[in-house]
Amino acid sequence: MSNDRANELIKELIKELEQETALDVATVEQAKLLQNKFEDILNPDLDTSDNTMLDDVIALEASFATTHPVAEKLIRELVNTLSRLGI
Repeated sequence: MSNDRANELIKELIKELEQETALDVATVEQAKLLQNKFEDILNPDLDTSDNTMLDDVIALEASFATTHPVAEKLIRELVNTLSRLGI
């Protein structure tokens, strides 16, 4: 269930960022990179021991504090979900 929730949060984050009036393409790409990293983590055939997804998500959360308040809330929930998953 937590895997599904994390994936859902990432999709919500991307959607929210794409709906911003001043679309920041680089930020959307960062969110899509998170989605790819998460998919890699779920793939049992890949070695994800060096995956820095949680660190990347925490860095995004800090940068969203003033510019993307809704996305920041999603990121905060994603950090909590990833922590519960042990990622």
